[in-house]
Parts: sequence; structure tokens; C-alpha cells
Amino acid sequence: MKKLLSVLLGASVLTLTACGKQEAPATDAAQNDKNAGELQTVTIASTGSDADVWRHIATLPETKDAGLKLDVKNFTDYVAMNTAVANKEIDVNAFQSYAYMVAYNDANTAKIAPLSTTYLEPMGIYSSKVKTLAEFKTGATIAIPNDGANESRALLLLQSAGLVKLKANFDNVKGTTSDVTENAKKIVIKPIQMATAVRVKDEVDAIVLGNTLAMEGGLNVLKDSIYYEPVDQSTKMNVNVLAVAADRANDPVLQKVGALYHTPAVKAYVDEHFAGTKVAVNEPTSYLTGAK
Repeated sequence: MKKLLSVLLGASVLTLTACGKQEAPATDAAQNDKNAGELQTVTIASTGSDADVWRHIATLPETKDAGLKLDVKNFTDYVAMNTAVANKEIDVNAFQSYAYMVAYNDANTAKIAPLSTTYLEPMGIYSSKVKTLAEFKTGATIAIPNDGANESRALLLLQSAGLVKLKANFDNVKGTTSDVTENAKKIVIKPIQMATAVRVKDEVDAIVLGNTLAMEGGLNVLKDSIYYEPVDQSTKMNVNVLAVAADRANDPVLQKVGALYHTPAVKAYVDEHFAGTKVAVNEPTSYLTGAK
């Protein structure tokens, strides 16, 4: 009996020891490099056309050659994507402009950081009622995004288009309609939830849309908008980035993900599928830090 008890106890110790040796979670890419021959899984949260791009990147031989396996998760909530990255439930997200990221950090304790730049998608003014800016009548209504960074961006676009003027020290992350100082045509600027923006396009005189939403509504900013952002130094806050938890911006595994976006195979795919509306920006993240 004692001998049997001894055997059972020994087996129990072995079982407990085996249970104690837990593998690192797949979402922590930096911990997945124990075996150089194994692919390291990186989870990416994305949405819309960005998710399409990253699902394509996941299939490329360049991704495998980099030692990576990409697991692309589809999200519909922008804040949830950033929260998941900040909490390290997701490794990287791909959906937002640098300005949107700055606005998120201003409003939240857990911070995120840019991993790399990707592209700039010009924001545009779309209308079913006029074909040029000059055709807007006095009192015309223009709908714009109601979230912080995109509201500011839309107002800057309206100023660039010559429809309004903003105060001299306008904050291009936190600016609001209260910062309009001149509005000769008495344009009614209507901030709305952008998730359903395309559906209400015909209910207003014009609507300001980011390119992802425009494309989902069958619109091409270069062909269908009556005015769109110039691609220059004045719009670099609007460059899209890959975002990670603030203390993971220098993670060598995640840095490989950033480099993948700028490979020739990805450029060819983006050019073919998005008709020039995603303008590649391959700059170090330091390019963005002085943009505010």
C-alpha cells in the first residue's frame, strides 16, 4: 500500500510540474521567439479596407520569411481597438491616423504609441447636390465627424477649401466648431456619428468623410469628392500609423510587422485595389512628433 501511495504521489508531482510550465500567450509577440525556427504569431486588430490589406499581408511569403504569422482580428469599434492594444490583449492595430492616436492618449491613462507610418488617405468633401465649392448656397449644411481628431481634421479641410476660417491657434487634435471665426456663407456645420455617415449623405448638402468610410460607400476620394486634402506637410498629423502599447514601440518582432507594410508586394496590392487613395508614407515615427 505504501509503495502504491508513493507511486501516486510521484505521478502527482510530475503532473503539477508539467502544469506549471505554461507557454507565453500568443499575443505577446516579444515572448514568442524562444525557437528561431518557429513562426512568431502577432495579432493585429483592424477594420474595413485596412483589415483587407493585412489579411493579404498575412498570406505573403515575405511574412513567413520574416518569421511571422499574422492573426488579423476584425473590430468595428475604434476605441475598443486602442484599448485592446493598450492592455496588450492585441499586439498591433491598423486603422488610425496619428492625430486620432494623440487624441486617444489625451483621453486615456493607458497609452499607445506609433510603431511605424503606413499611408495618408485624403479626407474629402462629398455632395449629391453640388459639383463645386462655389455652388454652395448660403446656409448650406455640411456634416462632419463628431469624434475629436476627425472633427478637427474636417474643420481644417473646410478652411483649406475656403469655406470657413479658424482661429489662429486652432488645435488640430482638439479643435471644434466653436473655433470657427469666419463663415461668410453661414454654412451649418453638423457634427455627426460617422459610422452611418454615408447613409445620410443625401440628407445634407455635403458630408466630410475619411477615405475608409468613403470607400465602403463606393466612393473614390480622387474622383468623387468635390475637394480633398492636399498631401503635404500641413496634413502629416493625418498620416496613418500602426499602433502598439507604449512600452512595445521598440519590440524587434513588432518592428518586423511595420517593415512588412512597405515591401514591394504590399505596395503593388494597395495600388491595384485602392486606386491611389492610400498614399504610402514610409517615414520614421520621429517624422510625426513635431507635427502637432
